[in-house]
Amino acid sequence: MKTAIFGFSGSGKTDLFAALAGEKAAQAGNRAMVKVPEPRLEPLAALFSPKKITYSEIEYLDIPGGGGKGQGLGERVLNEIRPYDCLLGVLDAFSGLSDPKQQWRACEADLLIADLAVVEKRQERLASDKKKNKDLVNPKEEELLERCRAMLEAETPLRADPELAGDPVLRGFRFLSAKSVLYAWNCTESDFGSFEVPADETGQTHLAVSAKLERELAQITDPAEREMFFTDLGISESVLDRVIARTYKLLGLISFLTAGPDEVRSWAVRAGAKAPEAAGVIHSDFQKGFIRAEVLGWADFLAAGDFKKAKELGLTRLEGKEYVVADGDIIEFRFNV
Repeated sequence: MKTAIFGFSGSGKTDLFAALAGEKAAQAGNRAMVKVPEPRLEPLAALFSPKKITYSEIEYLDIPGGGGKGQGLGERVLNEIRPYDCLLGVLDAFSGLSDPKQQWRACEADLLIADLAVVEKRQERLASDKKKNKDLVNPKEEELLERCRAMLEAETPLRADPELAGDPVLRGFRFLSAKSVLYAWNCTESDFGSFEVPADETGQTHLAVSAKLERELAQITDPAEREMFFTDLGISESVLDRVIARTYKLLGLISFLTAGPDEVRSWAVRAGAKAPEAAGVIHSDFQKGFIRAEVLGWADFLAAGDFKKAKELGLTRLEGKEYVVADGDIIEFRFNV
């Protein structure tokens, strides 16, 4: 999973990156692998005392630059964010130098214009190829590009139509407005608790943050002291917890767990995935040779307290290829290669 942090100069991107990645990682560069918080691993680790505990990770990239307000994000920024799965746009709602809503609209406009340019260029190429030999052109691609163009010209991001944006024929274009995006409205500490953000839309969500404050909180290593500051500020979760929760929701992801004396681990899989697909997240051989999955739901694990008692109570289940994985499932896969 890869998330690109972008925005205009002075929006607080680097403060937010440091809050997410940690001060040491932020000082080392603009790219970091960040562990996805997963408190459900703790009771499993206490039960198994494993050799290692492994968390799912998200790669964050802090895109430098971005132009001044009113200048647009720039072609370099747009090209850098193109390979990423999810976008995290940071808006300056703290300095008073510009309207953050205008920044938001400008970011969205840049994504739309960049995509429209890609569509127009491809349509020109298809028209040229069609004159030479109509068999060179895929009619479905023509149709999908025309639908994309109509949406973009109507100033509607492609993410508003997930079925269109996710069509395999369009995958290679890596359209920017088709990507899920989380906008972080970077406000002052005093405004943080009352700052109002726009309503969510398909593939787009909004979150009020105080990046400078969160960067300072992230540097507090003592859990008790950190909890005290959270309580005083009326914060129940860190910015990392909130951003990742929103990112998972945008990307349609859930977590399943594996546990044993060698390793306790969390894995990310798309919501609605069946057992063989989840097995494939661990290793392609697990998916190819999938036989069954032994599953213990998280609530059942908490009720039983350990795996032996769960089995005695009949809470563990053997599931086949059609089983849809639930968030928090503890799974042991049986396979044959």
